[in-house]
Amino acid sequence: MRSTWHRWIGYATAAWTLAYGLLGLYWTLGGAGFPFGTGDAELMAEPDMAFKVSLLGRATPEAAGPVIAVLGLVGAVAAVLMARGYARGAFRWLLPGFGWVVAVGLTVAVQDYRTLIVVAYTPVMLVAKPLTDWADAFAWGDLYLMPRLNLLMCLLAGIAWALTAVAYRRKVTGGCASCGRSEGEGPSALDRWGKPATWIAFATPLLYCATRWAWALGFSLGIDPDFYREGREEGLWLAGASLATLGAVGAVLTLGLIQRWGEVFPRWMIGLRGRRVPPMLAVAPAVLVSALVTSAAGMYLRLVAIDGVTASTWPLTLPEVFWVVWGGALFTAAMAYHRRRRGACAVCDRARLG
Repeated sequence: MRSTWHRWIGYATAAWTLAYGLLGLYWTLGGAGFPFGTGDAELMAEPDMAFKVSLLGRATPEAAGPVIAVLGLVGAVAAVLMARGYARGAFRWLLPGFGWVVAVGLTVAVQDYRTLIVVAYTPVMLVAKPLTDWADAFAWGDLYLMPRLNLLMCLLAGIAWALTAVAYRRKVTGGCASCGRSEGEGPSALDRWGKPATWIAFATPLLYCATRWAWALGFSLGIDPDFYREGREEGLWLAGASLATLGAVGAVLTLGLIQRWGEVFPRWMIGLRGRRVPPMLAVAPAVLVSALVTSAAGMYLRLVAIDGVTASTWPLTLPEVFWVVWGGALFTAAMAYHRRRRGACAVCDRARLG
């Protein structure tokens, strides 16, 4: 399936989009389970914060349901046309344009920090729950709330839409459907920006990590004393330090995109040493993380834009604003790595060029 993804991704995207559109119709007609805005109990617990957290924080099924239904139907048709390579007239640019708008909407616009929380805290809790007491305060049911899982599903669907647009472009421009390379392909901007982007993606999350480690070590960094004390009692700062440590490990692993050990397993990895690192083992997680941190950064950008930054709030919101830079740099670095590591394509002769 990995080698033939360009053949089926458009149809899979169409099926998901149609199914979600039918859910929109169901919610319009009064069905239960609307996962945005007024149907999101987690957001409604603090209604004044709802819009700051999510662009759909005030959405209602009566207003959003019909929009979702129409977009689902139109999107399903568009995805099928893209899968079939339909490129007559203006459709040649309208279809991929629509695809990229939907992709950005699902991966960034409708998202907030909770998608990242679900993905990041899953391994943290798997390790911490059997070993520590603080993890007992957090239940799996509190992590996997339905609105959060809905956001994660939307993010994955957005990635599918991006892949659908990429596959369509290859079809209509004459590029290889398997590898994307075209006749006479030359150097790319990715070749120049890959290394700087990797170093930026390594350094950017460390500011966030430093603030979370400081809280865990007893330094409040100026935030409200009562809030800080409450966080210590509930284990929030220890949880944040665990997440920061995971981020720091990821930052170090990012350097593998430009290091030898990112292409060949090092000697200390018994059983794997000396073997070639499969490119997608690095590319797939990097792309997913770039989407997650960029989607979360959108929420913090809204918070800073609406509430501003003060001496007592900057550790809570300002480090995450730079996740936009982190996400963009990490995606660029991953694409540069993928371009450098791609081998000869088994489908086309042109793949040996560039």
